[in-house]
Amino acid sequence: MTAQNKPIELHYWPTPNGWKITIMLEELGIPYEVRFVNIGKGEQFRPEFLRISPNNRMPAIVDPEGPGGEPISVFESGAILQYLGRKFGRFYPTDERQRVEVEQWLFWQVGGLGPMAGQAHHFRQYAPEKIPYAIERYTNECNRLYGVMNKRLADREFLAGDYSIADMASIGWIKPHQNQGQDLGDFPNLKRWFETLLARPAVQRGLEVGQEHRRNIAEDEEAKKVLFGQKAR
Repeated sequence: MTAQNKPIELHYWPTPNGWKITIMLEELGIPYEVRFVNIGKGEQFRPEFLRISPNNRMPAIVDPEGPGGEPISVFESGAILQYLGRKFGRFYPTDERQRVEVEQWLFWQVGGLGPMAGQAHHFRQYAPEKIPYAIERYTNECNRLYGVMNKRLADREFLAGDYSIADMASIGWIKPHQNQGQDLGDFPNLKRWFETLLARPAVQRGLEVGQEHRRNIAEDEEAKKVLFGQKAR
C-alpha cells in the first residue's frame, strides 16, 4: 500500500456525495484534513474553491503527494474514489474484469441512483410547491433503482463482488431512504447490504464527519435560495 505522509485536503460538507469520500479515507486509514464548504451559505462559489472544483460542487480533494510527487486536485466524487483506489491499491481492483464490475456499479450510482434520489428529495422535501407528477415520477424511479440493487444483491454480499468503491458510493444515498419514500423492508437483500455496511467502523466514522453541521434545509429559506436558484451567473 502506498504511504501517505502529508494529509489529503478534503473539501467537504456532510451530504451523500461527501460521505463517499470520508468513508473511503477512513477505510484507507490515511491522514486527511477536512475543509468544510458550507453549501447553504454559498461557500462553494468562492474563487479559491472554484479553482479546484469548477462545477461549484463538493467534495473535492487536494493531494499534496500526487503523481510525480506534485500536488493534484480532483473534483467529482466518482473520480475521487477512482483516484484514491488506484493510488492506494485498495477497494478498486487491478484485474480488468473485476475493475469493469466495480466501474459499472460506480457509474450506475453516479448517473442514476444519486441524481434520481436527489430529485426525489427535492420534490418531496424542498420544493416550494408540491407537484404530484414530479413526486410520483422520482419516487417511482427510486423504487425501480432500489429494485435493481435488491436483485443484484440476491446472490452476492456486495455490488461488485468484494467490498469496493461502488458500495461506498451508494451507501450514503440509501441512508435517507425514508425521504425518498422507500421502505427497506420491501427490499430484503438491499436491507441486508445496508446493515452490513453500517456495521463497518470506517463507514460509521465516515458518516459522522461534520454531523454537527447538518441541519434541515427544508426549513431554511436562504439556504434553499442558494442551493436551488443557481444559474450560469
